[in-house]
Amino acid sequence: MSNAAFTALGLRDELVAALTHLGYEAPTPIQERTIPVLLEGRDLIGQAQTGTGKTAAFALPILQRIDLTSRATQALVLAPTRELAMQVAEAVHSYAQKLTDVHVLPVYGGAPIVPQLKRLDRGAQIVVGTPGRLIDHLDRGSLKLDAVKLIVLDEADEMLKMGFIDDIERILSGAPQPRQTALFSATMPAEVLRIAQRYLVDPARVEIEHRALTAPAIEQRFLNVSEGQKLEVLTQILELEPNDATLIFRRTKTGSAELAEKLEARGFAAVAMHGDMTQPLRESVIRRLRAGQVDIVVATDVAARGLDVEQITHVVNYDIPYDVEAYVHRIGRTGRAGRSGVATLFITPRERRMMREIERYTNTPIKPMKMPTRADIAAHRVAQFKDNIRKTIGEGDLDLYLSLVEQLVDEGQFDIAEIAAAAAKIASSGRKLAVEPEPPRATAATPSAEIAAEDDRTVTLQMSVGKREGIRPADVVGSIANEANIPGRDIGPIDIRDEITYVGIPERFVEQVIASVGKARFRGRAVNFKRAERVPPPTAPSRREPHREPHRAAPRRDAREPYAPREFTPRRDARPASRDTRPDSRERRAPFGPKEVFGRPRYERDTRDTRDSRDARGTRGPRGARPFTPKGKPPKRGR
Repeated sequence: MSNAAFTALGLRDELVAALTHLGYEAPTPIQERTIPVLLEGRDLIGQAQTGTGKTAAFALPILQRIDLTSRATQALVLAPTRELAMQVAEAVHSYAQKLTDVHVLPVYGGAPIVPQLKRLDRGAQIVVGTPGRLIDHLDRGSLKLDAVKLIVLDEADEMLKMGFIDDIERILSGAPQPRQTALFSATMPAEVLRIAQRYLVDPARVEIEHRALTAPAIEQRFLNVSEGQKLEVLTQILELEPNDATLIFRRTKTGSAELAEKLEARGFAAVAMHGDMTQPLRESVIRRLRAGQVDIVVATDVAARGLDVEQITHVVNYDIPYDVEAYVHRIGRTGRAGRSGVATLFITPRERRMMREIERYTNTPIKPMKMPTRADIAAHRVAQFKDNIRKTIGEGDLDLYLSLVEQLVDEGQFDIAEIAAAAAKIASSGRKLAVEPEPPRATAATPSAEIAAEDDRTVTLQMSVGKREGIRPADVVGSIANEANIPGRDIGPIDIRDEITYVGIPERFVEQVIASVGKARFRGRAVNFKRAERVPPPTAPSRREPHREPHRAAPRRDAREPYAPREFTPRRDARPASRDTRPDSRERRAPFGPKEVFGRPRYERDTRDTRDSRDARGTRGPRGARPFTPKGKPPKRGR
């Protein structure tokens, strides 16, 4: 279904295959109306809210139109913030997974410019950046616009609010003609329209109506969870909260089928519903849901379209949707016929921005939800068990069981309380009433600093790179903190061996780190992050390499001891230092050298001094050596 829908828009097979792999089942309205226009080569003005799927609307035509045999910059995307530039670059990279030799580069301020210079020098067909940093590269000559044939202004109104209008006009005026220009904006103030009139040629106009949420009876809430926590938290919610029927949303067909199987294995009456199912099968699932034979349906967005079942009291967004309109359609499946409904949203740390866009679009705050605990589960099970006992006593017909209890009491070996407790244990053998205690877990509203203080238990992970690959503690901390979005101060200790590195991670972040960094690469070698089965003691230090303690986060700067350099004392019989060999008191910062860390460029300091002059023999010498003079008189000594 999804293949035909996207193919009909004119997209090539590789892009459609990537969309299918990512779980896209049908184009959103902005994609359906924008992609054919951009594929024709026309300029475009698109008015749509953030989160409506417009990134794919311009990224897919860009990928189809660029020349993959050339490394020259052919498409330029302007974004207002660093976060959006990174998000757009990641999205373009994911859509290009079935293509070869596609190079996407995000450039933005607040990051070292040297790595960006090196990447631009190697070539990138698609550059996504903030206007200020793009101007920096244009001034340096590192960014060439000669081959640019498509420019996209994403969130143009936000860029104008941030004062980028002069930078935008300079970039547009410096780009070659003819070219294709697309402008996307949530609103159309006069400044945006002026830019469109000046720099766009006969643009097509696409406007997506903003439909506000009309479901006041729905309680909306969210939970901050990692991918590894989702299944456990979901089962706790399903057990704790009374519900008639629950609809759970996943992005992909395979994800919905897998989750339904896992819930069935845990004792829930769950079934999957996705776009590959025939209409009779879908109707069968709906009939079983209405009849109470099924309590949980795990569905994709397309499969749930038109699903109208009054019994649905809870909607769970197990995966956050790709666009805000999909969210509105999802939660609209509950609260039907004047009933109240509950919509729960699971978000990972990197999805917070999308949740804010949903709140802005729906004009409704999504409230934090208390994370369920094992103690809550135990108390709920005990209360449920008591209710079952009371219900059974009220129903009567206990004569046979009373006579058995009386016989056991008459035997004199046990009292009646012990007999009742044993009967209760037998009756609850399928489900434990007591649950093992768990470490305290923060609610979604708890700041990260408080979360770190609540749970200090550290789990040791290992990675398949070490000293032989030149990895450093700073590489480990920086990459884990950036990729897994966790505080750098929580990472450690770090013990780097010859071929393996051990790193301590708070237990609450373990699954998040493995999911984010587990498949990364360092200098071409897979890091293979996983839990360490055992950590052997450090080997004895050699003479050349003294033993070093495992890395811990550095203390605060004001808590360190002042640096006291060792005084240099020359030998008594040594000659006075000449100009060629005396140490240079104005120590120069060493240049950067490239180093790939976990699949992304990272840079470390190189100990070479590139300002060395040449000595009299024409070879490289220390700074201050006599310059090389192949002809003419020898240089004068001194002054």
